[in-house]
Amino acid sequence: MPDPMNSWRTLLLRIGDKCTEYGGSVDYREHIDTCYSVLLRELEHSRDDIIELLLQCAEQLPHKIPFYGVLAGLINLENEDFTKEIVANTLTKFQDAIEEGSCDRIRLSMRFLTCLMCSNVISPNSIIEIFETLLSSAATTVDEESGNPCWQARADFYISCILSCLPWGGAELNEQVPDEFERVMVGVQSYLSIRRHSHDILFSVFDTVGDNALDRKDFLEDLWDRIQVLSHNGWKADSGNALYRKECATYLVGLPVPFRYEYLMAETIFSQLLLLPQAPFKSMYYTLVIIDLCKALPGAFPAVVAGAVRALFEKIADLDMECRTRLILWFSHHLANFQYIWPWEEWAYVKYLPKWAPQRVFVQEILQREIRLCYWDKIKQSIENAPALEELLPPKGGPCFIYSIDNDQGGKGHKLSAELKSMVRSRKTTREIILWMEENLIPLHGNKFAAEVVIQTLLDIGSKSFTHLITVLERYGLVFAKLSTNVDMQVLVINEVTSYWKNNTQMIAIAIDRMMGYRLISNLAIVSWVFSEANVNQFHLSDRPWEILRNAINKTYNRISDLRKEIRSLENEILLAVETSMKAQKEYEAAELKLEIVDGQPVQAEKPGRLKRLKGYADRAKYEENSIRESLEAKEALLIRALEENKELFISLYKSFKFALTERLPSFSPDGKLPNLRYGQIDFMTVDLEKPPKIDVDHENGNNSIVSDGERAANAYNIGELEQWCLTTLGHVKAISRQYSTEIWPHVEVLDAEIFNKEIHPLFRKAVYDGLGRSITEP
Repeated sequence: MPDPMNSWRTLLLRIGDKCTEYGGSVDYREHIDTCYSVLLRELEHSRDDIIELLLQCAEQLPHKIPFYGVLAGLINLENEDFTKEIVANTLTKFQDAIEEGSCDRIRLSMRFLTCLMCSNVISPNSIIEIFETLLSSAATTVDEESGNPCWQARADFYISCILSCLPWGGAELNEQVPDEFERVMVGVQSYLSIRRHSHDILFSVFDTVGDNALDRKDFLEDLWDRIQVLSHNGWKADSGNALYRKECATYLVGLPVPFRYEYLMAETIFSQLLLLPQAPFKSMYYTLVIIDLCKALPGAFPAVVAGAVRALFEKIADLDMECRTRLILWFSHHLANFQYIWPWEEWAYVKYLPKWAPQRVFVQEILQREIRLCYWDKIKQSIENAPALEELLPPKGGPCFIYSIDNDQGGKGHKLSAELKSMVRSRKTTREIILWMEENLIPLHGNKFAAEVVIQTLLDIGSKSFTHLITVLERYGLVFAKLSTNVDMQVLVINEVTSYWKNNTQMIAIAIDRMMGYRLISNLAIVSWVFSEANVNQFHLSDRPWEILRNAINKTYNRISDLRKEIRSLENEILLAVETSMKAQKEYEAAELKLEIVDGQPVQAEKPGRLKRLKGYADRAKYEENSIRESLEAKEALLIRALEENKELFISLYKSFKFALTERLPSFSPDGKLPNLRYGQIDFMTVDLEKPPKIDVDHENGNNSIVSDGERAANAYNIGELEQWCLTTLGHVKAISRQYSTEIWPHVEVLDAEIFNKEIHPLFRKAVYDGLGRSITEP
């Protein structure tokens, strides 16, 4: 006999799954009736559990919110107290979401409340009241005199929440409270008339060129137009559902819509994958969803995904740098799940583009990422139909140990390296190795040569695997620390790592990341290395320096985030420890004061043994409280140190950006007009268009003309190397500023004084300000 608890939970989760709209044979009304009957029986025993699961379903399965609204409406006919509690909990969640700034939860709470209104659980006037509260707040925010127009994004979000509820409840509101509803619609229209048109520079996936971007509707204007169309159609809309979390691919495959929607699915998924400033979920989530959809719809969805990739590839030069990185990571993982099959011959022409062309760099990074997931020979085999692309593969081979027998036979470096390896094999202690360095190596050969020999040798010892590398770093961490006492020496350490693993970007990234984790090298040293001349000249040719820089900033940011979480946890522990300590102390004091009369005299009532135990409990509780307080103080000190390191990191980073860009950015006119890098003069002498052996036949539109890869390359790209370097670097400036804006804003005054002053190039300022969401007119 099935467990009734599992029965009602399953019904609530699966409601509507097998209805005709999802390709099943059961009427959704039967689903609702069955679920309603079971829930009504279980209310007496599982009231709180039902409320909790119902609210979770409304949040995590939002496309079923109308079903849950109807269920609540039916139960309301029999048990008003139950639905009052549903409404109260929903309003509490709604208020919490507003205080926490959780946009998704705010929007979904409002949708659920709207559906409850449609089921006569709450009155239409209650929804109108919520709408008018948000409308008033939005209007006040953008008011030039009493508000703060800089917060227009929040005001726009409030209005979008109102409009997003109307497909679910517009008809009911228009029917039941027409005058009040008309007042809301007029209010929205009035708000739209006073707000500033948003160019969405901060979150734009593509860098648009020209003034036509000013004429396009922004998101809120477009949403308002669609709501107007819906209103004129009597609030009738085709059924549709939203992507969300659990069993996503299963729901997407069976959406109850009367048209083919593969392209709509792909557009929705890619729009979330590339959403700025960050995607709703981790990139791997979208990777798995797309894989599942390709397997579930093998005859349709893979072709749609391929079409989306081709469309993005054509516009890769205009794609935001962060989005470009996400696309590279996703596509390489996607191909890894489908045997690395792709019609590479379509992109073979990129080989004949200049090395700095974004399309060429994109293909190069895809191939290099694939090698990380597989092996070199397999990836070479996957591009056998486009042999020209072999040039974009990284060199095949392992580490480059400069003190090997072949590279340094008979040299002093080889002999010293062999001596160090012998010490490691004989299990000499770290102290003994350091003593050998101090007595025999550094005095005779100097710090630089000593560092080169020791670091190369230890890296060679740990080169067999990732585990071996970690073991070496942990076991000989003090040796590395001895050689990296300042930023210059730490840069030397990084140079040796990149020299040893020059054919393996992944191992370079892993080694540097781990060294920073063990505090063998600092984030400032990494910034200094990234902006060395050799790396700066690679900014537009490779993602290697940018990957190292991103990892360094991420690790710094994660340290701060982890410390903040630990501090919050310790603060909660202190509250519990204080409560426990006070309780134990009171219990001990009460026992100590407890007296009884013996032979007419007051004496201690408690036995000495019990008093001793209570005293021990109180002392231990106080000790634990003090111990937690000490831990909290230590973590707070670490946080202060981490925040200072973060501040120094961004000052150093932006100073480095300023220096590199100032040398290369074109001069600007006295009237303040910004130069257009995308239409800069190209030096055709720098473009090497080889005579390719391969030709393509263009059959589109009946055109059978022969087009060579070289000719296609010549027509595909017309930006000079210096201009592309500037575009790439400015793109990364904007992406970094946007991604870490919350950590950068506390230091804006210092950055303004030291870096973003009058001498700053306007294109650099624009990139930073666009990333921070800061008006270019601000002082």
